[in-house]
Amino acid sequence: MWRNTEKGWGLVSILLHWILAVLIVGLFVLGWWMTGLGYYDPWYNLGPWWHRSLGMLVLFATLARIAWRLANPTPRALGHRLERLAAHLGHLALYVLMLVVLVSGYLISTADGRGISVFDAFSVPALITGLPNQETLAGDIHWYAALALMVLAAGHAAAALKHHLIDRHPVLTRMLDPRVGRR
Repeated sequence: MWRNTEKGWGLVSILLHWILAVLIVGLFVLGWWMTGLGYYDPWYNLGPWWHRSLGMLVLFATLARIAWRLANPTPRALGHRLERLAAHLGHLALYVLMLVVLVSGYLISTADGRGISVFDAFSVPALITGLPNQETLAGDIHWYAALALMVLAAGHAAAALKHHLIDRHPVLTRMLDPRVGRR
């Protein structure tokens, strides 16, 4: 039940999927909310600290999720040929956008040469600094990639609901229960 099969997702994939989904949506909401904070707002420094700390944990978890996915079989996509192709391309786009958002966030936060403190427990070093307009360019990429990620994630959720409610495929249930497809 821990590993994926050709018929269903394993518990590790399911947990990583839902934990990352909640954290990524939460980071988007927090990031959007932070843009309206005034200098004297008590969350002016605390909001970005949470955003950066969670963002780094999400980056590590995303890399782990990608490694896990590459090391495990992927359950067979359901639907007709065009739906399967769209699902494959959609998942690829989700992973690419997640990485673009996370790496651009890292580049924003490390543009000044300082590492990122993750909940004051450890620090992620600044490996790339001093690029021309690094903070501004990475900030623009971060914002628009995050918006695109939210739109694509909404489409992903809508497609899962369509498969579940209209097509009666077990796409959603196998992402909720690792026993689906093993019975």
